[in-house]
Amino acid sequence: MDDELRDRVKEAAETNALLNAVKHDSEAQVGAIMGPLMGDNPEFREYGDEIPGVIAPVVERVNGMDAEERRERLAELAPDKLEELESEDEGEDHPLPDLPDADDYDTVRMRVAPNPNGPWHIGHARMAAVVGTYKERYDGEFICRFDDTDPETKRPDLEAYDAILDAIDYLGFEPDDVVRASDRVETYYEYARDLIDKGGAYTCSCPQGEFSDMKNSGEACPHREKDAETTREEFEAMVDGEYDSGEMVLRVRTDITHKNPALRDFVAFRMIDTPHPRETAADYRCWPMLDFQSGLDDHLLGVTHIIRGIDLQDSAKRQQFVYDYFDWEYPEVIHWGHVQVDEYDVPLSTSSIAELIADGDLAGWDDPRAPTVASLERRGIRGEAVVDAMVQLGTSTSNVDLAMSSIYSNNRDLIDDDSDRAFFVRDSDDHGGIVERQIVGGPDAGEPPLHPDYEDRGRREIPVASGVAVEGDDLPDHGDRIWLKGYGCVRHTRDTFEYTGDDIDAVREEGVDVIHWAPADGPRLRLRTMDGDVSGVAEPGLLGYDADDVVQFERIGFARLDDIAEDPETESVAYFAHP
Repeated sequence: MDDELRDRVKEAAETNALLNAVKHDSEAQVGAIMGPLMGDNPEFREYGDEIPGVIAPVVERVNGMDAEERRERLAELAPDKLEELESEDEGEDHPLPDLPDADDYDTVRMRVAPNPNGPWHIGHARMAAVVGTYKERYDGEFICRFDDTDPETKRPDLEAYDAILDAIDYLGFEPDDVVRASDRVETYYEYARDLIDKGGAYTCSCPQGEFSDMKNSGEACPHREKDAETTREEFEAMVDGEYDSGEMVLRVRTDITHKNPALRDFVAFRMIDTPHPRETAADYRCWPMLDFQSGLDDHLLGVTHIIRGIDLQDSAKRQQFVYDYFDWEYPEVIHWGHVQVDEYDVPLSTSSIAELIADGDLAGWDDPRAPTVASLERRGIRGEAVVDAMVQLGTSTSNVDLAMSSIYSNNRDLIDDDSDRAFFVRDSDDHGGIVERQIVGGPDAGEPPLHPDYEDRGRREIPVASGVAVEGDDLPDHGDRIWLKGYGCVRHTRDTFEYTGDDIDAVREEGVDVIHWAPADGPRLRLRTMDGDVSGVAEPGLLGYDADDVVQFERIGFARLDDIAEDPETESVAYFAHP
């Protein structure tokens, strides 16, 4: 990092530290500002290992100011940020817009309608987050309806049903009703029969390409004027499985000359030879298309408000034809744009993730490199942090970008106070490997606090008798000093660290770098990250924690402990959450 970039890092760090301190009316933390700092300045990311040491003195200087000094300084550096912060304090309680005509309904009833062809990726969490938030706001009801009536092209994964319900629970919500569309096929048949009797549907055996050509030219298919009795007989033959796949469909009669060809006489039921994976639905061969099934269920389940993608506007229009035949009132609809998530190399696609898992490129749905809800949970990111970030995106019809730094910032606010600090020294080429040095003179152990803001929690005792392990990139030149955090100042001399006894002014006034360290014989740990696994040495106290505990590895970030080994020679495992 050159001097110009170092100065830019310090300037940005001061603004972020002031913003963090003013917002929370507390001292800023290096870890708390790392996410926003990197998010706003992507060019800093390649120097992620150096930046904590650069910004630590800046954060310490900010923490030395009183509340008024911090506010005045923030007003000098970033008046717009201060104004935004103050407007947030005075702003409305609800980041989401009011639901249209909500007062017209006794109970607001909304649904998420996942296709269970795999566990949820992060984008799927948006619907549950917003619907769940609206449920709480209006004291309404939340339906989870599995739209699983396509056993072929979007074949359900039997394990995905529970995985999706687990994801909803992780986000902090409990559905009032859980419905599987594949349990309701007989209901769809009954309404299809009624629709036929009303003159709203007809059976069609035209080859798909041939019908498409006629539809696009506004020409009626020869089966369109078929009488209801014949249509009913042929539909019953469909139900009985007497046709092969593609041989016969049931179409909703709309307007064959409609200006939008996509709305002309759409398919309501088709034949599928592939059995459904659920045993209770395996015998069905005549399956409803999503527009028919979903539209019907929204009415029958009492859904009052629907949120769906802007690309599905035609779905509402197709379904409106069915509603008109039955003289039903269509629910209120909110269309929104798609959400894109930064920071991942893996596509936000269920099929793409499943393929990477099948090929062995990902270890599973909870691999830290996977953009999935299961991965976030295993990394120790709380569902509340995800919900807050999703809700802040609102319901705009424009496509929106979700910065993972916003989830990390939310999560940091939730876990920072409860997360003990710990040291972990990484043994990787990216950090110069591990270098071991004996300590000459000085105390027998370092005693850093469990948490810098809560001295009453006590201190960690980290022995140095076996020597200390540091990352190669942190090793100073011979003759130079380094500050072992929680231990003190040492000088690198003759391949040892000689304790100097210097006080903290060596850091504050003389620029001595502060580094993390661990005993040379400390327990082994493997940290699973979005960039791959990295092994190393941790402090002994880590073995006293339980799986699911979250700690902050100083100068690295927060991590959820996944597997604590009883034998220190055996690797324990942790999942990296975020800086």
